[in-house]
Amino acid sequence: MPDDSHQDTHPLDENPTTSLKSLILFAVLVMVIVLPIRLFIAKPFIVSGTSMFPTFDTWHYLIIDQISYRFNEPERGDVIVFRFPQDPSRFFIKRIIGLPGEKVVLSGNTVTIFNDESTEGFVLDEPYVSDENKKASNSVSNLGDNEYFVMGDNRAASSDSRYWGPLEDNRITGRAFVRLFPFNSIGTYPGK
Repeated sequence: MPDDSHQDTHPLDENPTTSLKSLILFAVLVMVIVLPIRLFIAKPFIVSGTSMFPTFDTWHYLIIDQISYRFNEPERGDVIVFRFPQDPSRFFIKRIIGLPGEKVVLSGNTVTIFNDESTEGFVLDEPYVSDENKKASNSVSNLGDNEYFVMGDNRAASSDSRYWGPLEDNRITGRAFVRLFPFNSIGTYPGK
């Protein structure tokens, strides 16, 4: 004879009040844990366009570190996401080329940086720019105390500081921290 003293219950058999309380508790936990992370620590970003090709391409899925720059200054070579100066509702991804207080001289395909440590200037080594993605430019930019010079790795298809000027530090959202897609390119600090 079967033992009827033990009955299995199904979540749908619960009291509706208990289910509602569980749902509300879950929603509160999500808001308390996930929302601050999303707003202040890490943010998803999907690349659109080829301005950073071959480092990044359309549909690459990134997680952006939004907290590091609160404690450390951005560095030359960092790949950052920022609000586009001419339309703050849009986000761009570029590489930092020039730092605050520096002079950036573009001559053909050469980038020369002048700063306090290198008053004679030094030519920037850019292994992330392939020959087919180069585009000759000629300009001089003197950066202010809170300005960065940013460029895409695909110089032939990038709207960057060459066209709209230096980027103010308050427009920087964060740096590329993790690439999650495509799966064969998963890794931390992509583009480093």
